[in-house]
Amino acid sequence: MRRVYAAGVGMTKIDRHYDKGFQELVHIAVKNLVDDVKMFSPEAIVVGNMMSSSLYQQDSLAALVADAAGLRGRGGFKVEAACGSGGHAVAAGYALIASGLYDQVLVVGVEKMSDYPTATTTSALAQAADFEHEAIYGVSFAALNALVMRLYMHRYEARREDLALWPVRMHEYGSQNPYAQLRNRITVEDVLKSAVIADPIRLMDSSPIGDGAAAVLLVSEDVARKVSDTPIQIVGVGMGSDGLDLTSREDLLNPMSVRIAAEKAYKMAGVEPMHIDVAEIHDAFTITALLSIEGLGFAKLGESWRFIKDGRFASGDKPSINLSGGLKARGHPVGATGVYQVAEIVMQLRGDFPGVKVGKAEYGLAMNTGGVATLTSVIILKR
Repeated sequence: MRRVYAAGVGMTKIDRHYDKGFQELVHIAVKNLVDDVKMFSPEAIVVGNMMSSSLYQQDSLAALVADAAGLRGRGGFKVEAACGSGGHAVAAGYALIASGLYDQVLVVGVEKMSDYPTATTTSALAQAADFEHEAIYGVSFAALNALVMRLYMHRYEARREDLALWPVRMHEYGSQNPYAQLRNRITVEDVLKSAVIADPIRLMDSSPIGDGAAAVLLVSEDVARKVSDTPIQIVGVGMGSDGLDLTSREDLLNPMSVRIAAEKAYKMAGVEPMHIDVAEIHDAFTITALLSIEGLGFAKLGESWRFIKDGRFASGDKPSINLSGGLKARGHPVGATGVYQVAEIVMQLRGDFPGVKVGKAEYGLAMNTGGVATLTSVIILKR
């Protein structure tokens, strides 16, 4: 396979963009990407998106992106893996370059979530779970994660106030990220007193509803230096899955999809968890962060909450995790999130991320999952 590089990135601030549609968001993200590269001539388009069909009755997103980006005529397709669509779109774009089919591929993640009432959006998000056996009975996505969180607290004797430390940290980082949706600092007390969404998950444990678009230009080694002075190589790609319904899983607290995707990506990159300097992981809920950290091998099962309490994974540690503010504070426009993560890691490795910086780093990791750790991608990049 050929080597693949991320040559340029662009994104929008995540927010409730009531005044912007899909095309406007894509146009802004791609415009920012064009400003980031010396040459922009993608031959194909890959789009990460989850809910354009269910909420907006809009398919053909590759054509929509082509029009918004001034690329009419380029072929492409949409990738759907629930909340993990963005990361899987990057994996698909990687494959198009690595195979030799194309030399430049534009990967875009875009999602509009805020135009509908919360109940409508929540119902659409529930399609990430087993609709026939779970969602049809009124079990929301938050409720499924709440079951996992309660089990985690019981099995590992984690106190509610200990778990509240994660969203507090995410808001601290998000307050310094100009692209973040939530830029306010919070306290443990704020988390514990926030509204109950699905006990024990509270509002401040949950990522917000928002809109956004992010773009990454992937290129072959032959053209990398023509496009960018600081191309970042993608050295590892892994994907994994777990049972769609939670009841059939071997262990709700040992995320198979994360573990398998990580093992594949680490092996391909020739690294181990200890080599990762900076990571952007999926933390749609506080419990998602804990499972992600453990599934990636940064902590043993049941230990991530203790590590966080001790100050691990913060800025200056290795790995530093979610310096963007994560899904919790940066925001989670679901199908676009994985592309945001890769773009953020690229900027961290280049040293030009506009928020909290990791400092000198060689390896970065982006981990994006759909459902309750049902479909996961792990992308490892190297400076």
